[in-house]
Amino acid sequence: MAMIETGRRNFRLPSRWSVGAALIALVVVAPIIAVFGIALFPKENIWPHLISTTLPRYLMTTAKLMLGVGILAAIVGTGAAWLVARYDFPGRRWLEWLLLLPLGIPAYVGAYALVDFLEYAGPVQTTLRRMFGWTNAQDYWFPEIRSLGAAILVLAAALFPYVYLLARNAFREQSASSDEVARSLGAGPFARFWRVGLPLARPAIAAGVAIVMMESINDFGTVDYFAVQTLTTGIFSVWLEANNAGGAAQIASVVLLLVVLLVTLEKLSRRRMRFFNLSTRYRPVARRPLRGGLGWMATAACTLPLLLGFFLPCGVILSHAIDNAENWLDSELWRAGLNTLVVCGTAAVITVAAGVFLVYGVRLSGQKLPRLLLPVTTIGYAAPGAVLGVGILIPLAAIDNTVADAIWSTTGWDPGLVMTGTAFALILAYCVRFFAIAQGAADAAMGRVSPNLPLAARSLGRNQGQVLTSVYYPLMRASVASALLLVFVDCVKELPATLLLRPFNYETLATRVHEQASLENLGGAAPAAILVILFGLLAVGFLARANR
Repeated sequence: MAMIETGRRNFRLPSRWSVGAALIALVVVAPIIAVFGIALFPKENIWPHLISTTLPRYLMTTAKLMLGVGILAAIVGTGAAWLVARYDFPGRRWLEWLLLLPLGIPAYVGAYALVDFLEYAGPVQTTLRRMFGWTNAQDYWFPEIRSLGAAILVLAAALFPYVYLLARNAFREQSASSDEVARSLGAGPFARFWRVGLPLARPAIAAGVAIVMMESINDFGTVDYFAVQTLTTGIFSVWLEANNAGGAAQIASVVLLLVVLLVTLEKLSRRRMRFFNLSTRYRPVARRPLRGGLGWMATAACTLPLLLGFFLPCGVILSHAIDNAENWLDSELWRAGLNTLVVCGTAAVITVAAGVFLVYGVRLSGQKLPRLLLPVTTIGYAAPGAVLGVGILIPLAAIDNTVADAIWSTTGWDPGLVMTGTAFALILAYCVRFFAIAQGAADAAMGRVSPNLPLAARSLGRNQGQVLTSVYYPLMRASVASALLLVFVDCVKELPATLLLRPFNYETLATRVHEQASLENLGGAAPAAILVILFGLLAVGFLARANR
């Protein structure tokens, strides 16, 4: 870091690490800033039209979806976590980890499977007609499958493990002393849960519910398949069908405000209620055995969401993949798989490398302002993929066209659209969307390295880059590998941003599943869905191992 003396003060020029960290933070935050900029200064202002027509409907439906999914996921996730953490019943050891499996299946795959299972020609209604002699749908009543209620059920079944994982850890960390005091005062099992266990775990549950609700806002495949009009589907409709990018940005800005509201409420809920373990001798709560009927009821209660969130989608998709085995030989499938490996692998490497660079640069700066960059760069993870699509594609398209026109007028050669006509925009969206995973892993890993080790390396003549590669990296290699895996898997499952930003005639596994399922060709979608699920289960396996 160079020193410049001016008058009474010495100013330090920022190092290249600090400058690089600032540039990375700017790239991550830029799409969010662009969304608000486009929304405030659109070429065609349709705010009055949106407010008087579609926006209230989109907003109301999104609110119902968020609340429904959040409440159902909170009930299922918290209830399962309490049973697994506090009681011993048949199958508990297996269910404790199996309950994480729904995280490996994208919600839109669960939606396709549920419709296929319950539709008129599906096995459930076919069996009912055969059993009772009904001939057509006029002879009996069956609930509407493609509805808001079904979307809430599917999303809650796919997302409740977020609540379950955080709540289970919170229940396991509670001390046995509080449970014993409550029992000595005559509190029964339900009273101990409602008055002691639940309030102590409230911050963790609130954090899980906030994640679930943000994922509900981000979802496109499920709500689109169920014909539920939300703010996310509104972005696609206004942009792609009405050809109004400014209107799409205005809807996207509403989505961002909802996300900010959710994050703020979650932080306030944790700030207002804090609990501390004042006991000098911490003892975990011993699990109480549940025998007989109660034990099997607990097993059934934990198995039901697992059946709906994992085994039903897997069973339906696997049966279609077997019945239509010829689709495994489709060259388009393997081309989509190769595209997925390339773009998601590239995005994972760039994201993790940028995350390590940012954290290291902030640590080297030693100043307060750069440290404020770290939480700001996590906003991309909370922003839905459709919102990032608006904030990335519109500015990049303008830059692309300007550069191409300038080169054409100067040289007579048309370079084409370098950024939006290739996978560049898609990789950038993945990097911004999942940067928080890489940044969090890098920050936690570097925080575990003793400050004496890099100081010793510097005293031996190593420069800052050599300290990173020879001291930090060997000690944080496992965390880097974990972040690479998690970012890669999340990129594989990401659908809204991929649909908006992929180049023309460019398929990934996620878009192939969506395209084939939209054509009611679940047999054609099944192989790609199986591959997506397998990638997802890799991340779930790592998550289970990390939370033993």
